[in-house]
Amino acid sequence: MSTTVSGKSGTWRNWAGNVTARPVREVTPASVDELTAAVRRAAEDGLTVKAVGTGHSFTAAAATDGVLIRPQLLTGIRGIDREAMTVTVEAGTPLKRLNLALAREGLSLTNMGDIMEQTVSGATSTGTHGTGRDSASIAAQIKGLELVTADGSMLTCSEKENPEVFAAARIGIGALGIVTAITFSVEPVFLLSAREEPMTFDRVTADFDELFTENEHFEFYWFPHTGNCNTKRNNRSAGPEKPVGAVSGWIEDEFLSNGLFQVVNLLGRAAPMTIPSIARLSSRALSARTYTDIPYKVFTSPRRVRFVEMEYAVPREALVETLRELKSMVERSALRVSFPVEVRTAPADDITLSTASGRDSAYIAVHMFRGTPYQAYFTAAEQIFTAHEGRPHWGKVHTRDAEYFSGVYPRFGEFTALRDRLDPDRRFANDYLRRVLGS
Repeated sequence: MSTTVSGKSGTWRNWAGNVTARPVREVTPASVDELTAAVRRAAEDGLTVKAVGTGHSFTAAAATDGVLIRPQLLTGIRGIDREAMTVTVEAGTPLKRLNLALAREGLSLTNMGDIMEQTVSGATSTGTHGTGRDSASIAAQIKGLELVTADGSMLTCSEKENPEVFAAARIGIGALGIVTAITFSVEPVFLLSAREEPMTFDRVTADFDELFTENEHFEFYWFPHTGNCNTKRNNRSAGPEKPVGAVSGWIEDEFLSNGLFQVVNLLGRAAPMTIPSIARLSSRALSARTYTDIPYKVFTSPRRVRFVEMEYAVPREALVETLRELKSMVERSALRVSFPVEVRTAPADDITLSTASGRDSAYIAVHMFRGTPYQAYFTAAEQIFTAHEGRPHWGKVHTRDAEYFSGVYPRFGEFTALRDRLDPDRRFANDYLRRVLGS
């Protein structure tokens, strides 16, 4: 049975605490039939419907004052096809559970983001990605999906079946329907060797093309107020497995990256003038290290310090110039930024509203500690990103609207036309979608 909480079912908050919503009712369907019934009932009551995952988006993409669908009972692996090398999972399955289950079966996704708390449908619908020279976002690894549309019917989509819906719905921002199951392409589990080391900002930017070309997965963090970066290179390895030691792992990933980082950010929030000095110390705290492990243990890491984030994809060839402009903006301003800036890449893909749609991309993510005013920093950063035809991550803070997107996404009209066809009454609309897609 599904649990339906009616009336003032309370306030829903996202992970960062910057978005709240008060739905009329919440529904936790235990089957696809219960989900379709909830969509039909919402239509009868004249209410909008949104499915919400773990709330890891910083935008109000999932907020609703109508019916809130919680997918936590729609979880688990439906099946693994070893001939086709695919896995089909229920939409509410957390990435963490998928990664663990696949590893037990001797399988893995090709690439993934750096956190795995999100549900598979929440992560893919907003375009969550890691970094990769040849391998793209999580959504680009989708081979098929099931979608409950506004009239309560079920659409099965793949390259062969409803291909125009498939092209768009892999990153659908919840605008086309509610995803109930996803089929991912998988491969036999492999080993990745990670090499983390400090490098100066000047060297990373001067050698970026080389670092990008020579590594399957390259990313780096620049610490504002310093000329210091931490770099990470992940490449496939023949082994042997050499995981991070329990003690050193705890020191680097828990104590320094989470515990001490939390304390440092609290100090910076209370006394912003201390931030540049703290940044110089923080940027030198993590030492060089190498380790070899299965993919999810290398790609992902715990993120316990809460923050607010903006991330833009710029054409890859514009990365270095964009980043240098960001650095000189911070240096000229009175801003005090305690969080490192994260830089990653993705190859062009063929998903209608993917941030990497049709172009090789580089991502620049700016963060602020939760509870710290972030508007001035994000506004100044966004001006730089948009000057380079940047495309914001659908699940992260930005101020862009449909008019802007129609200029930076060549296939934007294709998506909105499909939305008109699948959801003419805007059953899945909310304020965020009205802004980014038009009404």
